[in-house]
Amino acid sequence: MNGTGEKTLPRSAALACLLGAAVLWSLAGLLIKSIDWDALAIAGARSAIAVPVLMIYIRRPRFTWSAAQITGAAAYTATVILFVLANKLTTAANAILLQYTAPLYVAVLGGLLLKERAGPGAWAALAGAMGGMFFFFMDSLGEGGLSGNILALASGLSFAVLIISLRMQKDGSPIESILLGNVITALLCAPFMFSQAPPREGLAPLAVLGIFQLGLAYILYSAAIRRVTALEAVLVPAVEPLLNPLWVFLALGETPGPWSFAGGAVVLFSVTAFSAFQARGTVQAPAIMRRTISRKSAGS
Repeated sequence: MNGTGEKTLPRSAALACLLGAAVLWSLAGLLIKSIDWDALAIAGARSAIAVPVLMIYIRRPRFTWSAAQITGAAAYTATVILFVLANKLTTAANAILLQYTAPLYVAVLGGLLLKERAGPGAWAALAGAMGGMFFFFMDSLGEGGLSGNILALASGLSFAVLIISLRMQKDGSPIESILLGNVITALLCAPFMFSQAPPREGLAPLAVLGIFQLGLAYILYSAAIRRVTALEAVLVPAVEPLLNPLWVFLALGETPGPWSFAGGAVVLFSVTAFSAFQARGTVQAPAIMRRTISRKSAGS
């Protein structure tokens, strides 16, 4: 167990960690676009910066080299590289929206591999969140580059595989997959990092990306995923895309359109309703179990 007490993390704290990770992830679009550097160099640099942050947190990594740990590391590497490339090759709105096809994959894979089947309420929340995101980005969606759109779709699939792999390690220590993934990413992208010097004005955004947007965000996420289902782990952070226009507004003064407000409201309602429904089920289940046990004890 890490020094943070992950094994005793309450469910409410786990949901707060998911939201915290979403806030930090939402910095990516604006910061990546602001760095005039090769996309793979950015991906490698921010992962290289994230490694010592994760090591300070983990202290003593436990590498089991299990299939779940290795798959998680590979999926993480694919996710962060594909997302940076997509951000450079298509619009930020396209990249984010297409990556958030991940809940569809998680809903299917979670039922097959984790036995965490999505009920009617989960599918309704999923439809609401994805529909809301479409309306949210409708004003800013563009054709973008076909290759960038394809990469964004691929990053959604790899993100889903990452979530499933981390959830498979709920009884172990999923943070090691994140650490391995960052090491692999930094090594794979090292040639691009050292082929040209990073722009001076890009050093501060890179530091924020590595320390907060990757390092701290995935510390929060890996702690939370031990206490929530895979579908919760991808639906609750769906508030992330809603925050991107906020940072753009604060940095550039661009005001979101009316469709953005409407879509954002639908996403927030869907995520909130789903979380409340899940919380009610989590609270009621132990009570039902206690009544069943007491009946059996009385009958004996």
